[in-house]
Amino acid sequence: MNVLLVDDEALARARLRRLLARLEQPAVARVDEAPDAAGARALMAGRRYDVVLLDIQMPGDSGLHLAAELETRCGAPAVVFVTAHDEHALSAFEHGAYDYLTKPVGLERLRQALSRVTQRRAAPTPVDAAPDTGLAIVERGALLRVPLAEVLYFRAQDKYTVVRTASRSYLADVALGELEQRHGARFVRAHRSVLVAVQAIASLERADGFEVAEGADWLLRLRAVPEFLPVSRRQLPLLRALLRQD
Repeated sequence: MNVLLVDDEALARARLRRLLARLEQPAVARVDEAPDAAGARALMAGRRYDVVLLDIQMPGDSGLHLAAELETRCGAPAVVFVTAHDEHALSAFEHGAYDYLTKPVGLERLRQALSRVTQRRAAPTPVDAAPDTGLAIVERGALLRVPLAEVLYFRAQDKYTVVRTASRSYLADVALGELEQRHGARFVRAHRSVLVAVQAIASLERADGFEVAEGADWLLRLRAVPEFLPVSRRQLPLLRALLRQD
């Protein structure tokens, strides 16, 4: 994995470089640095990178501006935002970010983000790079196609996955991990058993007084259905960032 660090703070770049040097999986082959978007463009013009660890607020073009530009390029590196400004999380995911890390970044959180890049890039059919042809579901012998834009969440249930839309639920014979690899640009992991559409999230609430499976302390309330989804402790900071508004 070749990595490009883009941050106007030299200390922030140095910290990330030290963390990357400690990673064994995924293995990092090369690490380059740029202090701004212009420097990043210059490096990417002559070298291939697998992932860009990108700050948001920098002199010149912002990280969001650079990410939007990369989103239109064929073969562009994956973007993982690394920033102290967590209020931009929703915009980051709308620009196709693979993950969103808040400073100071820990080693395990960085490993998780880069592993996600590796897994999604290894998926055999990256549906999010193509038009929304829908999710194929077999129901009573008939083949149905459920548009991804209508899916509110995926939830593991026994050997199947529940596919929930505003109008009804379906059972799909597909693993949650495979759905995350294929459709990770639209959905965020809330819990080991749940992927939720970013645009479907209404609020994050304490579980006090609610009976929630899997012992979660926090819940997600959705916009279109009167249901709550469990939130794991690991994913709580990311979901807070997605919902925070100035």
